[in-house]
This record gives sequence, C-alpha cells and structure tokens, in this order.
Amino acid sequence: MARTILSASFGYASNHHAADRIVCVTAARHDQRRELQSRRLKARLLISIAAATALFRGVDYAASADAPVADSSTLDFKQWGLLATQDGGRRKPIDTFARETLIRITGKSTYTDNSGRKWQPNDFVLSALLETHDWKNEPMVLVSFGKLKEQLGFDKTQRRFSFAQLAGSIELQRLANEAQALKRAEKPLDRVQQEALGVSDRLTLFSHVLDGSALLIIPAPTNEIDTWVDPSGWSKYYSEAQFAPVQGQLQTLAAAYVNGDAFNFSRGTNQFRENLRGLSPSIYPQERQLRLEYFYNHFESFYRAIWCYGIALVILIAAHLRKRGRSLQNIGVAVALLGVAFQASGITMRCMIAGRPPVTNMYESIIWVSFAVSVFGMIFFARYRAPVYLLAALPVTLIALLLVHQMPIAMPSSIDPLVPVLRDNFWLTVHVLTITLSYAAFALAMGFGHILLWRYARNPAAARGDAPMHFWLYRVLQLGVLLLAAGTILGGVWANYSWGRFWGWDPKETWALIALLCYILALHGRLAGWWTQFGLAVASVVCFLAVLMAWYGVNFVLGKGLHSYGFGIGGETYVAIFVLLDLLFVAFAIWRYRTSKSAVAAAGEIQGERVTA
Repeated sequence: MARTILSASFGYASNHHAADRIVCVTAARHDQRRELQSRRLKARLLISIAAATALFRGVDYAASADAPVADSSTLDFKQWGLLATQDGGRRKPIDTFARETLIRITGKSTYTDNSGRKWQPNDFVLSALLETHDWKNEPMVLVSFGKLKEQLGFDKTQRRFSFAQLAGSIELQRLANEAQALKRAEKPLDRVQQEALGVSDRLTLFSHVLDGSALLIIPAPTNEIDTWVDPSGWSKYYSEAQFAPVQGQLQTLAAAYVNGDAFNFSRGTNQFRENLRGLSPSIYPQERQLRLEYFYNHFESFYRAIWCYGIALVILIAAHLRKRGRSLQNIGVAVALLGVAFQASGITMRCMIAGRPPVTNMYESIIWVSFAVSVFGMIFFARYRAPVYLLAALPVTLIALLLVHQMPIAMPSSIDPLVPVLRDNFWLTVHVLTITLSYAAFALAMGFGHILLWRYARNPAAARGDAPMHFWLYRVLQLGVLLLAAGTILGGVWANYSWGRFWGWDPKETWALIALLCYILALHGRLAGWWTQFGLAVASVVCFLAVLMAWYGVNFVLGKGLHSYGFGIGGETYVAIFVLLDLLFVAFAIWRYRTSKSAVAAAGEIQGERVTA
C-alpha cells in the first residue's frame, strides 16, 4: 500500500514507534500487553490518517512500502549534514547530531549491520526516519556492564542488543524506574542502576530518532530560546502557506534518498536548508558556522595528531638508540610539531564553535592537558636541547588522546553549553586553565620520571651519574607546583564569586590541595636532603596519583561535591589497571636501586679489605 515518504517518517512513524515502545516497556503480563497493543493499534490508525491528511494533504506518493530501497551508501551527505538542528541546548549541524546519536546508542561512530553493510551516522539517521531498514531488530544498543547483562538474563559476552530485545525487558524497566526515583530523591545509585539508567536513555533516544521527534529542524521564528520543532509540528510557528515550500523540498530529498538519486538528493537538501533559513533568518545559524563545525567533524584533527605523535615517538626512539642520528631526530621533532599543529587547530576550532575555552568536561580537559604536555615538552626541548623531554611528553600525549578516542561513552566529545555556574565567569576560566596546565606539567614530569626509573632499573650507576636529567626533572616539577598553587588560589577567588566562600572542603578542593602538598613535600624533601635524586624520580611518578584522583577520581569515582558539572561514569577498570601496573613498576625500580646500592657497598668493603691487607 502506497505511503508518503515524509508522513511515514514524521507522522505515521511517530505514533507507530511510540506505541510500540510503550507497549513493550510498560506491559508486565502477556494478556495486558496484548490488550494494550490492540488499543494502540486502533489509536495509531486514527492518528496516522489524521496526520497524513492534515500535514501532508496534496503531496504525491514518492514510494510504496513494497518498493525496493536503493543503496544509499554512495550518496554525498554533506548538504544534509549542513542542515541545522536544535539539540542538547544548542544549534548544531545534523552531521554533529547524527555522530553524537550513533555514538551514544552504539558506542561507535559507525555501525555495521547484520548483513555486513557499514552505516555512516547521517545515513543511519535518515534510514531510521524513513524506515528503509529494520533498525528495531539490529543488535546495536550498547550494554557494556557485565552485572547488568547478567541481571537482565542476557549473554555476558555480547556487547550490543536490539531495541526490541531491550524494550521488551521488564527487569530493565524496573531497574530504570528505581534509578530514576533515587535520582529524583538525590540519593546515590549503585553501578547497576547507573548503567540501567544509561541503557534506558539510549532506548529513549533511539525511539525519538525512529519516530522523528529528535530531529528538531524547524526553527522558531523570532526568539533564540524558543524550542525548535520537528517537521510534523510546523503549525506551531508557521502557516500552511509559509511552510509549503519547505514541505515540498522535504519530500523531494526524502524521495531522492530512497531512490538513491545523488544529484536530486544534494540539490533538494541544499534548497531545503535555504528554505528553512528563509523561515527565520535571524535564528537560523549562519552558513559559515555550520560549515566550520562540519569541517571540524570530518577533518578529525585529534586523530591526525595521534598518528603524528605515534610516528614522531618511533622516530625519536630510533634516533636516541643510534646516538648520532641528528637528522633522524630533526625529522622526529618536525613530525611532532605537525602533531602539535593538528591538535592546536582542533582545539581552536572547538573554541570557535563553542564560543568558550575548553573548560567544561573531561574530554575537553584531557585534550587541553595533553596539548599542553606536548607544548611544554617542546619548550623544554628548545631551552635545554634535550630530546628526552619529547620522549617523556609524546607517550603521555599519545596515551591521553587514545584514551578519549577509545572511550566515547565515558568521555563524550559533544560540545555542550556551559552550565549556569560557569557562564560569564572570568575567574573560573582562568582558574580551570591554570589548574589543567599544572596537570600538564606534572604529567610531563611523570613521563620524565618513568624514563629515569627505567634507567635506574637497567643501569643504576649510570642513572645516578646523570645530573642533567635530574636537574631537568626538578625544573618541570617547579613549574607544575607554581601553576597548581596559582590555580588553587584562583579557585578560591572563583568559589567566593560563585558560592560566597573561599574554601569549603569540597572533594575537588580537598584533593587539589592534597596534590599540591604532595609535590611541595617532594621538592622540599629533595632540597632539604631528606631523599636522593632517585627519591625525586619516584615522587614524580607516585605524586601524580594524587593528581589523577583530583582530576579523574573525584569526578568519576566519588561523584560528589559542588563540581557536579564534571561528573561521569566509566573507565575505572582502565585507570585501576594503569595505577596497579605503575606501582609495580615503581616497586621494581626501587628494588633494583637498593640491590645495586648493596652490591656497590659490598664491592667497596671487599676492595677496602684488600687494600688494608
């Protein structure tokens, strides 16, 4: 039976998917589910007929339900991706919305279906809207926590499940309802409840994509803070005469997508965007803003920087092993500088898109800190002509970027608006940037400390005799302490500005102070002679665990305090493994250092006995 392309996506499908979701999720017994479904089917039929008549009267049918759908993977989605939508409190290109949506649902930026076809984000969103694929039965919704899967009775080895399978789980609905009730009561949630709430949010987002209600592409006419609407709600703001050209272009691009018509799809989408801008020129984002964010999405500056840092690290290690590889070292430095340029361009574009510095979430802090680590490494390399600074900086930056690249759920890269407490606050911006710069200096010192401890483990005598390396480590630690002390003081100024007190023993404040005291103790102990140069190298590694707690632990493990805008879940296993392995490495280096000192002392005693004899 014939159906209009757009009524199926924005009218009929809206009721179809919403009814199915309500039936699957809320039914507790089989007889109740069948009864409710019968009612919904009747309501769905009446609503779909009314929607098709009222919203799309006079539109020709573009395809039939039985007609084969052309392959859309060869289409150019640039013009479609440049359409603006309102999502997450800001106006953004659909390209960004599609990427974030697919990542939130699947944990990946692309999806390979049961038939082996690879779906790009824009293609997935359009296909879901126009129902060209059976998305409800695709195993694509991420459930990563093993205990939750076990409690739901699912296979623990499987990471993704279908919408239909999860929506039909009564146990999941029960857990999500419990978690919502606890959250409203501001009570703590255990990990199973947190994960159940996350899966429930993914299902809700998925259902909104399927019924079209997530695609708010019709702009409000005059007020920036007014909510945009999906195409089925155009009558809220516009008359039929105003919306008619937009409706025609919407059908054209949908028909072109279904038929795989690349030319008409690009042309229709471009004209559709211009018609939407014509509805509200003052509210619709400027073309340059949309194109900048689209370029940022596809240029992938941080991914390019990862490759540059990795290649540069390999080249510099090879140059270090060759001892005289000056030309090879210069190539490695040049590649590393290219990586710094890529990362700087990504941060710059992100700041231009957001209209603010990178101070909001864990993702932004990590890309900023890792960038500062590389910059500090380059500065110290230029100052002391010591390539060991780059050998210390590049692994830290590389690991940090790989971490955020591989953990898009725990550390989403979305550009979100600032929460009210962070808006229009000069002191906060200065405070956060200064604190994170201190983290960068300490991360560089941590990398430097690992190199020194490795040298102590291999050849303690040679490591003890390398005075310049210990001096360079001391300089980096001094820089970090200076920045952290300044950042902590500025944090007190911001706290007084925002909360009316300079210090309140908030977990974030407390752990920042603990980290500062740890590093001050390390520097003072070395200056006072409480421990040797080896002790300073150990401190540069161990003290970073306090930074890790202040930076990651408070936000992702404790999850308490006034700094609630930075909280999240996930990644604890990776961090715990890193901490354990790092402490084992430090313990091994200490054991090697002590055994070598004992051996040297024993050799000295034997030599003294021979001389005396």
